Amino acid sequence: MRVALLAESFLPHMNGVTGSVLHVLRHLAAQGHETLVIAPRAGEFTADLHGARTELLRSVPLPSYPDVRVVFARAARLAAILREFRPDVVHLASPFVLGWQGLAAADALRVPAVAVYQTDVIAYAQKYGMPQASALVGRHVSRLHRRATLTLAPSTASLQQLEGLGVDRLRRWGRGVDTERFGPERRSDAWRARVAPGQTLVGYVGRLAPEKQVADLAALAGIEGTRLVVVGDGPARPGLEAALPEAVFTGHLSGSALAEALASFDVFVHPGESETFGQTIQEALASGVPVVATGTGGPLDLVRSSVDGWLYRPGDLRDLRARVADLAGDAGKRRAFGAAARESVRDRTWDAVCRRLVEHYEEARMLRPIDDALVQRGATRPAMPATATGQPRPWSRYVALGDSLTEGLCDASRMPSGQYRGWADRLAQLLAHARDEREPFRYANLAVRSRRVEHVLHEQLPRALALRPDLVSVLIGANDLVGRRADPIRLAAALEEGVGALRAAGIDVLLVTPFLPRRRAARIFARRFAVYASELRRIAGATGAILLDLDALPAIGDLELWADDKVHLRSRGHRFLAYRAAEALGVPDAEALAGLDAALHADDDPMAAGSWLSRDALPWVWRRLRGRTAGDGLLPKHDDYAEIGGRGDVRERSRVT
Repeated sequence: MRVALLAESFLPHMNGVTGSVLHVLRHLAAQGHETLVIAPRAGEFTADLHGARTELLRSVPLPSYPDVRVVFARAARLAAILREFRPDVVHLASPFVLGWQGLAAADALRVPAVAVYQTDVIAYAQKYGMPQASALVGRHVSRLHRRATLTLAPSTASLQQLEGLGVDRLRRWGRGVDTERFGPERRSDAWRARVAPGQTLVGYVGRLAPEKQVADLAALAGIEGTRLVVVGDGPARPGLEAALPEAVFTGHLSGSALAEALASFDVFVHPGESETFGQTIQEALASGVPVVATGTGGPLDLVRSSVDGWLYRPGDLRDLRARVADLAGDAGKRRAFGAAARESVRDRTWDAVCRRLVEHYEEARMLRPIDDALVQRGATRPAMPATATGQPRPWSRYVALGDSLTEGLCDASRMPSGQYRGWADRLAQLLAHARDEREPFRYANLAVRSRRVEHVLHEQLPRALALRPDLVSVLIGANDLVGRRADPIRLAAALEEGVGALRAAGIDVLLVTPFLPRRRAARIFARRFAVYASELRRIAGATGAILLDLDALPAIGDLELWADDKVHLRSRGHRFLAYRAAEALGVPDAEALAGLDAALHADDDPMAAGSWLSRDALPWVWRRLRGRTAGDGLLPKHDDYAEIGGRGDVRERSRVT
C-alpha cells in the first residue's frame, strides 16, 4: 500500500503527534508499505524515517508557542504532490490547517482519507483565553472530520466528543507503547540520588503549556517526604518554575533518558483535563509506576482506579492531593499498583496497534467508492454493506411489510400472468432452504402498492403482530418522500415507533433503506432520501434492527436493474435485492448463490407496450388528480402464512417459489 501522511507538526519538535507518526512509519516500512510524509519544515533533524519520502513545506511559528508551526499550503499544491506519489490512502495526523487542505486534495483525487483525532483544539482555545473562538473551532473540527472517509479517535471520551459534534464513521484507535524501552527494570537509584536523595518522587512528563494544567501541581506542596519532578519544556516553563519553587525541572528528555526518569518515579501524576489519550500515562504504566490522573478524557480508558492508580475528581485539587498522599505514604500499595500497571499495557504494542491501523486503511479504501456514489449525504453515511457471520438465526415465520417494491411489482419472472414475485418472496425461499429443520417455513407478504408509512403502521403492522412472526422486513417510505412537503425526519420518527413495537414483541426486524434509480430526474428527491436513510441508520442502532443500507450498495441505482416504468425494479433488480438481504441475514453462501443465479437466469420480463408517457406517467397523474392510488381496493397477496416445504418435503406447498 502507498500511504501519504500529513502531519500538523513534525521533527525536530517532538510531541504526541510526531511520536505516533514515527512509530507508524516504522511499522509500515517493516510491512513493505511505501510512505510519504507531508509536514511543516521546522529545522534540521537526524531521525530515521524508515525510508519515507518527505515533502517539508514552508511554515510559520505561532507567536505564543514557536514550537507549533502552521503551514498555509494550497490544496492544488498538495494535490500535485499526492498525484505524483499516487497514494492508496491519505493519513491525516491531528488535522486542522494543513489537514483541511490535504483533505480537499484527497477529495479532488478521490483518494480515501483517514483522519486521526489527537488534539482537543477546542479545549486549547479555551485554555489560551479565547473562549469566543471555541465555537468556531468546534465547527471547523466537525466539518473536517465529517468530510474524512474515516475518523480514528483514541479514547471513549474523544469518541463521545466527536459524536456530539455530529461526526460519523468513528472508530476507536489508541496508541501503542514501547514495552521494551519503558519498563520497571529502567529504575535507577543513581538518578534518584542525583534528583532528590531519600525522597519519594512524584513525577510529571509532558509539554509545559497552559492546556496541561501543570500549575495545579502546586496543590502537592508540603506532602511529607515527597519531591515533585517535572520533565518537559514549553512556553509555560518560566511561570511554572515560579509557581512550583520546590520542584525539580529537568527540561526535555527523550529515549533512554526519559525511560530512566519515568521508571525512577514512585508516583506519576497527570493533571490535564483536555487529553484525548494520555501517552505519557501509558508509558508510566509500562514503567510499573502507579498513576494519579484527572477523571476525565483519555485517562478514563487507561487508569483503573484502585487497581493501578487513582482517578481524582476533575478540578478538585484537594482530591488530587489526597490521592497522591495515599500512594506516597504506602510503599506496599505502590508496589501492588505498579505490578498491575505494567500488566495492563503488556499487549498494547505499537506493532499490534499499527496492524489495526492498516485494517482501518483497508476499510477506508472500500468506503471511498460508496461515498463517491452518493448523490446526497445525510447526517450519517453508510457503513460497509452488512454481512452477518455464521449460520442465520433459526427463523421459521417471516412477514414482509411495505409497498409495491416488496409486493414485487414488475417482477413477473416465472409467474402466471398478472402475478408478481419480488425480492421478499425470493428471500423467503433462501431463508427456508438455509434451515436444517424438517418443518415448513412460513411466509406472509402484507405489502401493497402505493402504500405509505402510515399504512404500514395502521394496516400492516397490526396484522403482522397477530401473525406472531420471528422475522419482519420493512421497506417503506419512498411514496412519502416523493410527495409534496415530505418531512423525512417526521416520517422516520413515526416508523421508529413501529420498529420499536416489533422489537418489543421479540421480533427480529430487517430494516431496508429506500433507494432511487441513477436518473437525473430522481436527483430532486435525493436529499430527502439521504436524510431518511440517515435516520434509519440511527433507528437500527437504537432498536437493534438489522439494517440493509442500500446507500452502501450503489449498484442498486443501475438502470439495468430498473423496469420500463422507471419506478420499480425488474426481475434482475429483485434478485439483487434478495441476495443482499440474504447476506445481511447470514444465509450461507448468499454471494455465491447470487452469482450462480445471475449466470443461469434468463431474464424473461415481458416487453412493455406503449410509451412511458401514455403507459405510466399519465395514469399516475390521473390517479393523483382524483385522489386515488394504484393500490386502492387491493389486498395483500399473502395475507396469511404460505408454507415453503422443509428439508424432508420436496413438494411445493405454495406459489412462493
